[in-house]
Amino acid sequence: MIRSFVYLLTLPLCFLAASMLLAAERPNILLIVSDDQGYNDLGCYGGTEIKTPNLDRLADEGTRLTDFSVAWPACTPSRGSLLTGRYPQRNGTYDMYRNDVCDFGVVMDKYRYAVSPEMIGGMDTREVLLPRVLKQGGYRSGIFGKWDLGQLKRFLPLARGFDEFYGFANTGIDYWTHERYTVPSMRRGNRLTTEDKGTYCTYLFEREAMRFLRENRGEPFFLYVPFNAPHMASNLDREKKWILAPEEACREYGEPKSKSRKRRVQFMASVTVMDRAIGRMLDLLDKKGLAENTIVIFFSDNGGGGAADNRPLRGRKGLLFEGGVRVPCLVRWPGRIPAGKVCDEQLTSLEIFPTLLKAAGLKAPENIVLDGFDMMPVLEGKTKSPRKEMFWQRRGDRAARVGNWKWVDSAKGSGLFDLAADLGEKNDLSKQKPEVLKMVKGRFSAWKKQMAEAEPRGPFRDY
Repeated sequence: MIRSFVYLLTLPLCFLAASMLLAAERPNILLIVSDDQGYNDLGCYGGTEIKTPNLDRLADEGTRLTDFSVAWPACTPSRGSLLTGRYPQRNGTYDMYRNDVCDFGVVMDKYRYAVSPEMIGGMDTREVLLPRVLKQGGYRSGIFGKWDLGQLKRFLPLARGFDEFYGFANTGIDYWTHERYTVPSMRRGNRLTTEDKGTYCTYLFEREAMRFLRENRGEPFFLYVPFNAPHMASNLDREKKWILAPEEACREYGEPKSKSRKRRVQFMASVTVMDRAIGRMLDLLDKKGLAENTIVIFFSDNGGGGAADNRPLRGRKGLLFEGGVRVPCLVRWPGRIPAGKVCDEQLTSLEIFPTLLKAAGLKAPENIVLDGFDMMPVLEGKTKSPRKEMFWQRRGDRAARVGNWKWVDSAKGSGLFDLAADLGEKNDLSKQKPEVLKMVKGRFSAWKKQMAEAEPRGPFRDY
């Protein structure tokens, strides 16, 4: 009788201990996203101009992906697909929440901005984002940087599964004033704040990420650090748009002798400052003994724009050529992913959601169609990538990849290209390979039909 009573008393403790053990076995996640960084803007990808020793270290300690694409060639839909694991056309965020009139010198006061498309647009609240699912596994989640998926409270990170948020919710701000077209845009949680006005953004996002890591209480964490570097600043003064980095960082690259070189120096310095912030995060993981059980993923949200270097790729941000959608990506997980490996398999940002769920021992939400898969076996070298197709659409521009065949139909150029032999997409084979062109277009049409038949999501779908 007494023995049975003792057993009943200890039973919940056993369950608690098992739960704590399970949480301890679940990997931490550090997801870092840069903004508009070019394919050749890292040393580990062959770049020689920009100092990126910490990203190069991440490549040495993990895997460098050479054939990694995002789902859209610019900010908002790319980030939406990352956090949902779904094509932009499926999750409903297939264009920007952005006020184009600002590009033409239209000044918005806070009242006009408050009712503008940029302020009221947001990702459909029925979409389930990565931190919401990770929370079910005991993860604590923080985002420090650029959100870009809606500014109303129902769209902000705290309503989508994150526990902490410090950053901005629109598509771009000034690095020091933290304003977008004269309107203050930095937030702590749901509240707008000017508490750090005058301090360079990258320093602030580093500060908050480091605090989050230091305050780790032992539960698994998901730390999402989407930097705005090296995105061009959002400022009505066109010259000030190119003030991207602190003066002391720019001086490391010498005195520029031309306007174009000045822009490149600003761009390079902003990448280097970001790289150092990443290095400090990696060092803190080492110091706290967390590195061995932390998955670190780094990639750019889309192809490089402005002063970026996308060589050897054709095109840049906003375009559906490889320079707009193929981006640098580094993944490290000690003991699981071999160090110093180069992965040439075709993979995409759609794979990140299911990969992290599987690593955390969690199942995807029921009745939600994901467009990616667990890529960990590919990164471990155990299997080839099952990714055989990828499709893109940005307004009237269309592109499809089937195997190594890539078809682009856009205002900036069109053609059929063999990426295995022509990574720079210079040789249009449309006339030489009409049967291949027909096949690729057919696959694109099938994808379009599938997206049209998906349960509609706002804000752009008509339903």
